[in-house]
Amino acid sequence: MVVGVSGASGAPIAQRVLDGLAAASVPVHLVVSNGARAVIQEELAGTPEALARLASATHSDGDLSAPISSGSFRTRGMVVVPCSSNTAAKIALGLADTLLTRAAHVHLKEHRRLVVVPRETPMDAILLRHLSTLAELGVVILVASPPYYLHARTVEEQTDYLAGKILDQFEVPHHLYKGWKEGAGT
Repeated sequence: MVVGVSGASGAPIAQRVLDGLAAASVPVHLVVSNGARAVIQEELAGTPEALARLASATHSDGDLSAPISSGSFRTRGMVVVPCSSNTAAKIALGLADTLLTRAAHVHLKEHRRLVVVPRETPMDAILLRHLSTLAELGVVILVASPPYYLHARTVEEQTDYLAGKILDQFEVPHHLYKGWKEGAGT
């Protein structure tokens, strides 16, 4: 599994996805963009190295020769969480100038599962066009929307829900949230 973390707000969601993948013993290749480094320090009061401990392998975003830049490197799929508007645009336009965007391009060309988790609000017409292009290409657009029907009491519960929804896209078992008919609100 490839996890890309870009420079939008939402680093706690990435951390919980990595926690869930580690708990399910799914090997992870992690790429953290330069923009994400500052966000991680702000939102997680830590460094990207804290996320790296949850991954099997980490790669510099500038290392375009990393294994995940090739279609011959088999993966279960890729998630970009959070996905900045800049990263969404680059993926939609096929601009593979960083390892994160190159790995996303590989997943597109190899027809592998690719999920992006945009965190912008409000979304302007430019971002919506790029997300529409990605959806037309088969990318799952998983907007980080809170689950009001689950009556989450804390930000952590909302984060766990979002991380669980991402893991669901890759059929990774987890216990991060209970669904609608599984005791929601209890």
